[in-house]
Amino acid sequence: MRKLKGFSFLLICFMLILSACSGGNGNGGNTEPTPSPAATNSEPATPEPTEEVEQTYDLDGRVIKIAAWWDLTPAGATQSDINRLEKIKEVEKKYNVTIEFVTVPFEEMVPNFTNSVLAGEPFADIVQLEYKAALPLIKKGLILPISEFTNENSNINNEGNLLMKYSPIAGDHYGFDNPVYIGAGLHYNRDLFKELNLEDPKDIYERGEWTWDKFLELAKAATKDTNNDGKNDVWGFSAWSIDAYKHFAVSNGVRIVDEENLVEGLTSPGSIKTAEFLNQLYNVDKVVKVSTGDPMNWEESNTFKEGDVAMFTVAEWNLSGLNFEFGIVPIPKGPEQTTDYTYANTAASAKFIGKGVKDPELVYQIFEETFDIPMLEEYPGQDYLESIYTHEDDVAMLRDHIAGTGLITLDESFPDFPTWAYVNDVIVNQVSPSAAAETYKGQAAESLTKLGQ
Repeated sequence: MRKLKGFSFLLICFMLILSACSGGNGNGGNTEPTPSPAATNSEPATPEPTEEVEQTYDLDGRVIKIAAWWDLTPAGATQSDINRLEKIKEVEKKYNVTIEFVTVPFEEMVPNFTNSVLAGEPFADIVQLEYKAALPLIKKGLILPISEFTNENSNINNEGNLLMKYSPIAGDHYGFDNPVYIGAGLHYNRDLFKELNLEDPKDIYERGEWTWDKFLELAKAATKDTNNDGKNDVWGFSAWSIDAYKHFAVSNGVRIVDEENLVEGLTSPGSIKTAEFLNQLYNVDKVVKVSTGDPMNWEESNTFKEGDVAMFTVAEWNLSGLNFEFGIVPIPKGPEQTTDYTYANTAASAKFIGKGVKDPELVYQIFEETFDIPMLEEYPGQDYLESIYTHEDDVAMLRDHIAGTGLITLDESFPDFPTWAYVNDVIVNQVSPSAAAETYKGQAAESLTKLGQ
């Protein structure tokens, strides 16, 4: 419920009384106007500044729920966290609300959101969703675009330093979140590179020579039998094969799915070239360590932790507890790369507001205001990045060359899109990439027609 401040109400009453008294001024009703400043040759009077009246709201103790699959409550471990906790209390008092951070298991988030919105009672006012999960919901009209709950005064539409618009999806901006400098790149084992006397990938990158060919050259040099037992005990590369395909595809100018124009790129010439390169890594030069025996197993994302792999693709959150020093460079550039994208943002997520949320403008305004605290970091996300990367050149590489260069991949949004089958045929079944492309071309195109059905 919107209310005027008490001072504003008294001011209006006082002005009305003055107006009434000015009707009888002791001159027999003479209404001759008071001489203007121009008529008396005096300096114009400087108008007194008008006090800006701040709107206040009383939402009657409403609970504003913000849901994610991890606890979004500020931990209070840093001064920024402490400041935000204090700001949350201030905002709760200002609006007479309670802000509640709800933790929902990852696998339950989309069903909870979908069912509750369809029932007209969203279970949370703001929800964290992966982009690939959000796209079908947007197509069904279950998520509001940012333009429906912000205005020209919202920080997100101006400085964007409290919350920022995330990448557009389905032709509009829907997702929002905190500004931060993160991104996926190719990590490498610094200790192993020194031990094997291999050139630092950063030096190669700075010379403008960081390509697939250079990457393969390093991977081959690192794959060897160091103890002469007839088996390789050091490897050039490790990754979950699906992840590797998507990163290398984007670094080769491939858009696996164009969700706006409903065009598939899985079987494009650039994708076929990418699959040929993967086959070279896995089956020809055999520079990839497959710890589980199955390159399609997601657990291959953890193979690098064994410390005997020179280069690997992995998200920054999976780098804790390592017993070796590591660094990062962008994914090497493919021969057909013509864009500024360097990696596949396969798990992009942001916050969204669902259809049916009551007073979405106020909900967003309240959430945005909780971030209006002193900026103690040199840049957004500094504390987080520096808690992971101990080398200054890695933080600089992320900030200056990787952050903001991810292409959000949405092939998983489309039912039965055959990315997994395509990669499996090439790497595991060793089917030629061109033959695999022919096999799955129809299925890929047909999948694009099923979204939202």
